Amino acid sequence: MEYRLSCPATTLHGRINLPSSKSISNRLLIIQSLSPNKFDVVGLSDSDDTRVLQEGLQSTSDVIDVGHAGTSMRFLTAYFAATGQVKTITGSERMKNRPISGLVDALNQLGAGITYLEKEGYPPVRTSGNSLTGNTVMIDGDISSQFITALLLIAPHLPEGLVIHITGRLVSASYVRMTLELMQQAGVKATWEGNTITVIHQPYRSDTITVERDWSAASYWYEIASLFDDVELLLEGVTGKSLQGDAVMSQIAYSWGIKTEYLPEGALLTKHRNICSFLSLDLINTPDIAQTLVVTSCLHNTKFRFVGTDTLRVKETDRVAALQNELLKLGFSIGETASGILEWDGTRTESQNDISIASYQDHRMAMAFAPAAIVFPGIQIENPNVVNKSYSGFWNDLQSIGFVIDKVGT
Repeated sequence: MEYRLSCPATTLHGRINLPSSKSISNRLLIIQSLSPNKFDVVGLSDSDDTRVLQEGLQSTSDVIDVGHAGTSMRFLTAYFAATGQVKTITGSERMKNRPISGLVDALNQLGAGITYLEKEGYPPVRTSGNSLTGNTVMIDGDISSQFITALLLIAPHLPEGLVIHITGRLVSASYVRMTLELMQQAGVKATWEGNTITVIHQPYRSDTITVERDWSAASYWYEIASLFDDVELLLEGVTGKSLQGDAVMSQIAYSWGIKTEYLPEGALLTKHRNICSFLSLDLINTPDIAQTLVVTSCLHNTKFRFVGTDTLRVKETDRVAALQNELLKLGFSIGETASGILEWDGTRTESQNDISIASYQDHRMAMAFAPAAIVFPGIQIENPNVVNKSYSGFWNDLQSIGFVIDKVGT
């Protein structure tokens, strides 16, 4: 099935109730499960990723299938190792090609005894039930911050705590900071000096914690708003004081003419007239908004140079290749001039007549390209239900502000 999109609306006035952050929700679920004194989490994400993690934590089955949920794969592997459970954690074919050796090696340094069941270094994996007796690990920081987060979340539960020595460059450091701040909200103290993070053995304990709205989801509304001339859009519950690195979207979007005012009820987006002609950004800490930024830049004919995109090739899909393939259908030829550097010099080719955007089982591909219907009416998005991974109400929200969505095929 595909969705054919158009947007006859000429103004963007309204309110959007964004989903809760799945990144925060998933971290809190692990903290909650390890806490001796259970606490409530208010506003938990209704995303597929969070549902999969909840089900995995509650399951009595020997085999846990996380599908496409990378966070669940990493967090559950560490959680089952830390709690002495014998489990097989598997997932989709794409998941079986996403590296996990950095995390498994670190856990095995602690005595976990995790084994690979198919390809060395990749899921599925099986935890042994061994007790974790070590208290020091070394881990490479340039593959995925989720490896470090998975270790941090279990650290206070370990008998001797944990000292994590990070080698190389740390990607997505903002997500590590988010983890530490949530741990602190749950009563756990840690120290981060240079490349070393230390967490002593201590219990999680907390009162009720409320989940923030998802800034990654907000990024698509900044993209949409930037393509209208008349804008007054309230993103309900969104605040400028956020644990999420993606909150930088409000500053970046000013380059495309969007101002943000934080009101008691949320973030109000309005329009100013200055659009930049060239944008240079380092996305090493904000990879989840990379697709939004690339597509939006092209739609505004804003030339760009984005560095720090190294991790995009090992996400839900190879996001660099996916962006190049699908943007070419719209007539934009973007290049990866070196590893981790995406650039567009304004080169245009003729766009296709009937544009169908492949989503590659990647929620962010579908949502980043949907706003292109404002510029390319009739654009189609394949497998639109992939948005359920993080933002199940996305299509309904588009219709609420004037998008017309027609189903094509079955």
